Amino acid sequence: MSCTASEFAKQILACWVASFTLRLINGEKMNQRPLLVMAAVIEKDGKFLITQRPEDGRHNGGRWEFPGGKVDFGEDPRIGLEREIFEEINITVSAEDIFELSSNVYEDANKHVILLGCICHWKEGTISKKDIQDYKWVTPKEMDEYDITEADIPFIKKLQS
Repeated sequence: MSCTASEFAKQILACWVASFTLRLINGEKMNQRPLLVMAAVIEKDGKFLITQRPEDGRHNGGRWEFPGGKVDFGEDPRIGLEREIFEEINITVSAEDIFELSSNVYEDANKHVILLGCICHWKEGTISKKDIQDYKWVTPKEMDEYDITEADIPFIKKLQS
């Protein structure tokens, strides 16, 4: 089932409002803004692509996640996801429906991530490790064997259900 741009915008707004409300209830500083990050859920032959973050000083270095990245100011989130996937792993994808969303505060990095996962279809290209340490194709059950970032855990739970 496809999601119109208006429905997509409503889902993003609902996620932001929920995040803001939780932060308000928890007494967090309101001058900090959540970071909107997109993740690609790419399936091939019953397995899903996960990537390992580089161990170069970035937050969550060496941990595994669904590939993706931050949305730039004024950028359509799906186009941002397609751009990030090309920049990170050198493949072209088509970002489709929203799969799941999560909201996670990383206290150690003073960072609040709102992660929207989209079903993506691989259009062309060969994966290369441009901005990742490694990648694997794994089943939802096999994902339990990897140190997955907290923001990605709801996606795994949904895939496993």
